Amino acid sequence: MATQQPENSDVALLISMLRFATLINSPMRDGVALPVGVSPNELKIIIALGGEGERAGHELAELMGMIPMNVSRALASLSERGWVEEVIDSSNRRRKPHRLSAEGWRAYREMGPRMEDVATFLFSTLEPNERAGMSAVLDKLYDQVMGWHHRAGH
Repeated sequence: MATQQPENSDVALLISMLRFATLINSPMRDGVALPVGVSPNELKIIIALGGEGERAGHELAELMGMIPMNVSRALASLSERGWVEEVIDSSNRRRKPHRLSAEGWRAYREMGPRMEDVATFLFSTLEPNERAGMSAVLDKLYDQVMGWHHRAGH
């Protein structure tokens, strides 16, 4: 039985992106998260805090497209491990930002070579111009998704 493809090419592209977004979790889980003893959700939080700086739980949920409860569990686990610490926001006492601790930064840096291995494997079939084009397209799509969040009132 053949799989029926959507007639709209944008919908077909969206479905392809969703498939890829789901599948990319496997090499990140197997190549990075599991070898260092963290869950995929914990890895996402480490990457977000390492790349974006301190963020509150609700901000991490939006940034990473995660369910708030999963963010909360990951933050609690990483905090118990000593990799994440809560920061005081003097301008808003209700906001509870988190950041990587010194130990968290050490772990983040140690994950670098593993992420490089995954990236090298995944992008090895792309030419340099294809990689640059893909990066530009992903930046534009990121901005569009963030626009959706603002439009939807998130």
